[in-house]
Amino acid sequence: MSNLQLRIISAVVLAAVVLGLTWLGAAPFRALGAAIGALVFYEWTTVSDLKRDRTVWLAAWILVAIALAALLAGLSGYPMLLLAVVPAILVLAIGRVRELGSLAATGMAYAVSPAVALAFLRGGDLPGLLSILYLFAVVWGTDIFAYFVGRAVGGPKLAPSISPGKTWSGAVGGAVAALVAGFAVAWFAGHPSPLLMGLLALPLSAVSQAGDLFESGFKRRFGAKDSSHLIPGHGGVMDRVDGLVAAAVALYLAGWLLAGPAFPSHGLFPV
Repeated sequence: MSNLQLRIISAVVLAAVVLGLTWLGAAPFRALGAAIGALVFYEWTTVSDLKRDRTVWLAAWILVAIALAALLAGLSGYPMLLLAVVPAILVLAIGRVRELGSLAATGMAYAVSPAVALAFLRGGDLPGLLSILYLFAVVWGTDIFAYFVGRAVGGPKLAPSISPGKTWSGAVGGAVAALVAGFAVAWFAGHPSPLLMGLLALPLSAVSQAGDLFESGFKRRFGAKDSSHLIPGHGGVMDRVDGLVAAAVALYLAGWLLAGPAFPSHGLFPV
């Protein structure tokens, strides 16, 4: 079996699982968010060799596990947000004392915050379902068209020192695709302002691409090609969700501004 065939099979299986759990929402989708958070943190600690300081490594893992367990249990609102933020601050302090800088704390925030954002965005109702489908459409549209437009058009590099393959033409192509995808989801969902949701997709696309670059920079810092080999033909979980986790947090914050932290999707897709 060729690598391309393996990639396609893995992508189809992953998409089916993710979309199935998205449809179910509530506890099954919280489990997906928690799994993403745990796997992302595992890859973060492995690539950065955080285990070399077992005290910080163990403390970080215990606090991440507590936060994700609370998410699985259905804790919501400000208590859950505190569990996502306060432990990272504590580990940051420990890391500073032990001369590890912010590596552990950044990894905790990178793993737990998107898990919480995804779970809160989805919830268990129709606005949550529409918000997650909107998020997927924007991020996937960005990824797919950034790749194909960049290869077809080429031109100046976006960030050659971090990811030599990415171009400005690809970034623009991805952003335009995100706008169209965001508008289409909002229009089909009967949103009162589909054009506004299309325009919102532009900054989300930029955040998604920034998340991709952040993960590439992290791997380059530690000399890693892939974050792991957990997904056949694709590399690691971080390699597949780098744009999604960043965009999920950004969309959650937008929903928070509109409808509060517990039900952000009600502000994004009022139905």
